[in-house]
Amino acid sequence: MSCLEIYIDGASKGNPGHSGVGIVIYQDGQLLKQISSYIGKATNNIAEYTALIYALEEALLLKARNLRINTDSQLLARQINRVYKVKHEGLITLYGRAVHLLSGFENVLVNYIPREKNACADKLATRAIKETLKNSLF
Repeated sequence: MSCLEIYIDGASKGNPGHSGVGIVIYQDGQLLKQISSYIGKATNNIAEYTALIYALEEALLLKARNLRINTDSQLLARQINRVYKVKHEGLITLYGRAVHLLSGFENVLVNYIPREKNACADKLATRAIKETLKNSLF
């Protein structure tokens, strides 16, 4: 399988608040899969890490070997690329899980992109929150 290009985003209404993740997966420029999932109450950074974990799990299921992950979270990109240390207690476990999942791939590039280039994943994350709140008693 060739390289998967994955766009991820986590969204939170409030910080912490109702949160969702959005993931868009492409292979050879063709849309392969979109994921929009409500994850409960979380901070924005936890939602970003959860989006990464969901994306990595999905890539493993697709038997991908090479990934290019695009995120508009500069913090996540810098922590995964080991520019920043992870100090926040709520992120340490998620970071460890992400690093463990990353070991299942041959090559992974985690790339920080401007928010406007991540609109599709952002819409999916926001939609997950809106649909859950519309259909529930939260």
